[in-house]
Amino acid sequence: MSLRDQIAERLTALYRRTGFNPSATKFILIFAALNGVLYHLPLYSFAVKDLAPLTLPSTLTLLTLFVLVMLLTVLVMFLFALVSQRLLKPLAMLIVFSNAFALYFIQAYQVVLDKAMMGNVFNTNTSEAGSYLSYSFLWHVLLFGVLPAWLISRVTIRHVSRLRTIAALLLSFIVGIGWLYGNAQSWLWIDKHGRKLGGMILPWSYVINATRYQAEKAMQSRELELLPSAHFTAQGKTIVVLVIGESARAANFSLYGYARDTNPLLRQAGVTALRDARACSTYTTASLQCMLSHVDTGNTLFHSHEALPSYLQRSGIATIWLTRNWGEPPLKVNTYLRDTDIRSTCSGPHCDYDEVLLTGLQQRIASMNSDKVFVVLHQSGSHGPDYYNHYPADGEKFSPVCRSVQLQDCTPDTVTNAYDNTILYTDRFLSETISVLRAIPNTQTMMMYISDHGESLGEYGLYLHGTPYSLAPDVQKDIPYIVWMSDAFKQHKTLAADAALAQAKHAQQTVFHSIMGAFDLRSDIYDPELDIFKDAANKKR
Repeated sequence: MSLRDQIAERLTALYRRTGFNPSATKFILIFAALNGVLYHLPLYSFAVKDLAPLTLPSTLTLLTLFVLVMLLTVLVMFLFALVSQRLLKPLAMLIVFSNAFALYFIQAYQVVLDKAMMGNVFNTNTSEAGSYLSYSFLWHVLLFGVLPAWLISRVTIRHVSRLRTIAALLLSFIVGIGWLYGNAQSWLWIDKHGRKLGGMILPWSYVINATRYQAEKAMQSRELELLPSAHFTAQGKTIVVLVIGESARAANFSLYGYARDTNPLLRQAGVTALRDARACSTYTTASLQCMLSHVDTGNTLFHSHEALPSYLQRSGIATIWLTRNWGEPPLKVNTYLRDTDIRSTCSGPHCDYDEVLLTGLQQRIASMNSDKVFVVLHQSGSHGPDYYNHYPADGEKFSPVCRSVQLQDCTPDTVTNAYDNTILYTDRFLSETISVLRAIPNTQTMMMYISDHGESLGEYGLYLHGTPYSLAPDVQKDIPYIVWMSDAFKQHKTLAADAALAQAKHAQQTVFHSIMGAFDLRSDIYDPELDIFKDAANKKR
């Protein structure tokens, strides 16, 4: 008998003597715990260093990370067990072997396995891959991959009933979610470092980001479903600016009754605040898809219609997209620029804030050499938890402010002060946008501002946004929806007064059709019931 067989026989006998033949549910829990401990040293090291010194709140945040890692593993493995409990051992062996590779590269090269890194993995050829091989790599894989996989192969798993598996799944979910919600303050730090943390949680970092990379690659290669041809029902020079806000909630806009005067400049500019506006979602990507689509995308997992900017560009409207944010659907526009592209031509103290998007805007519009121009300005806005970083020093009217991303460690007043300063800065940004439009002569101009979603500032123990829609409080759903129109635009739309527009109830789904209406653009998909200008004009008459 070979030495390997002798070792295997002795370990098997040891397992039998100690009674280590766990049930499927016990195996899943043990494996999830060991996975959370053995393969996440870089994750915990980063957390300990960033959270230092370790107070009680930071220790709870560290424990929440472990619970999150374990919960993900438990839920996925229980789902596999419902399909076939025979899959548990092969799945566990595959995970530890793959984790060994991933952990080595995270530790040796300080990489984060995000979507971009997984793209590099898929695009690495054989000769490049060979350059990473070394004795330390082989020993690492043997210790953290081959040995654990072999030990798992020797375990005998006792099958349990499907009903017991479902019960264990539900109990694990309830306990895990209970912990996460009970320590909701931990999500502030987790949200701030979400991308880096997500790239170090094994195996889900490389599984999810590899899937994201391949899905995005497939989406890019897939032809979008083109919308029907459109035509103009009226001529004339028209410029429309859509400002997409970030994490702005209507409750903190004085235009909607907030006690603090957070919108002094917009009030002077004569804007119209649309009432009872609701976001389609509590996170940016889904909300952008909703407002830039001609159909309700709330229940659509895969959406292949071309987005509003692409449709307008293809219909003959010059289109510009300027952004300090992300999450937009695939676009085909005349000009797409990030703030990093614009900053080289910007001078002054405000180039690190949203105002950078206005740098040379009037010249960009003029350079389009078109009578009809559509501009999107996608703000960084009020994105937390570092609200204090989203406005310049001269924009701090309300003080003292919370200067920590651990919002639960700040008093409610300082959190609100910091957030209100971001709203006040948005007021300035929108006022300056209106000034750009006012300076363009003999043109129908209109600015539409709408936030992607709202924000929680500690109500019910919640912060930020992204709570599942059915559970999210109103402050994450109720958003500002503000319109400014030039006199020429009002006259063209027969809107001598704004009263009817202000009383209407509108949501993000109206953006697509209202902007079509603003340009007098019509096609088979145009819905006048979702055009706020058509609706208001009808109410007036």
